[in-house]
Amino acid sequence: MARSAKSNAQLSTPSSQPPSQTPLQGGDEDFQLRSLQEAHEKDRRYKASKQELLSFYEQMLLIRRFEEKAGQLYGLGLIGGFCHLYIGQEAVAVGLQSALEPGKDSVITGYRDHGHMLAYGIDPKIIMAELTGRHSGISKGKGGSMHMFSVDHRFYGGHGIVGAQVPLGTGLAFAHKYRKDGGVCIAYFGDGASNQGQVYESFNMASLWKLPIIFVIENNQYAMGTAVRRSSAETHFYRRGTGFRIPGMDVDGMDVLEVRKAAEIALDYVRKGNGPVLMELQTYRYRGHSMSDPAKYRSREEVQEVRDKRDPIEHAKAELLAMGESEASLKEIDKRVRKLVTEAADFAENSPEPDLSELYTDVLVERY
Repeated sequence: MARSAKSNAQLSTPSSQPPSQTPLQGGDEDFQLRSLQEAHEKDRRYKASKQELLSFYEQMLLIRRFEEKAGQLYGLGLIGGFCHLYIGQEAVAVGLQSALEPGKDSVITGYRDHGHMLAYGIDPKIIMAELTGRHSGISKGKGGSMHMFSVDHRFYGGHGIVGAQVPLGTGLAFAHKYRKDGGVCIAYFGDGASNQGQVYESFNMASLWKLPIIFVIENNQYAMGTAVRRSSAETHFYRRGTGFRIPGMDVDGMDVLEVRKAAEIALDYVRKGNGPVLMELQTYRYRGHSMSDPAKYRSREEVQEVRDKRDPIEHAKAELLAMGESEASLKEIDKRVRKLVTEAADFAENSPEPDLSELYTDVLVERY
């Protein structure tokens, strides 16, 4: 699913000059739409130490095991409403958010949000408690799976309206610039949300005002259940910022080290005051859109092929083994992660539900 450099070359302008030396027609002569993509193609993968890769591996494994447990609890009726699992997409959140500065940068996403919170280091117990609607949850049990929120961690949701997080993320980026705090916002959205009109209004404002934001399209190929080729005229989503002079990057979202390297390139560009970046992460979800989706729009063979050949966790495991890590130590990590997830589920199940009085709290902002 990751595309070749050859397909990217279609963005170049006159063939008499290399893309890296060609100015945009009618625009700033020094603006290069392909500069970040070219930098990414020259050096695609982050050179992680064994300890760093072990950390990435454990974080991805935590998301995988947590989501598997969430699926089980949903089946038991302990999680109500909708529940969208992140299984298969772990390398995106871990690779990107490992490059952020906690307490400085901000994150906002859609309703497939559990993995992003875990990647940000938020306690699995309070995330699971939120999923099960308990008072000890991160949103006091009132947000559930789709509407988690933590100002303390600068994690701003969890949004159920498709594409709504994009203008909100643009507002967060505006706040970073207004306050001069040096922060960058990462706004995640999917290939389906990419067709929303508010996305392009946000692109325009972010580029016009040179806001510190990275727009991240998690292209898991099927949106809510329709293949991208059937719903999008332009399926190379990283190109969609071209009309707003936003440079794009096409990244293999199933490789945590490629994601991390791309994140560093994008963050360096944005932190220097150059304005937004649009990143397309080629990824794949193994489960349906939500727990109620049987995913009959694709074959089991297709899903299994991705699992066999491109799974981000297995990919990292193979690299760790090649670096000299033992099978036994990796099994210990899995054992430790499973224990954490079991403890989170037990904590959630034994936590009380919110008091009825909570129906009247956090409804209105009473002071500004």
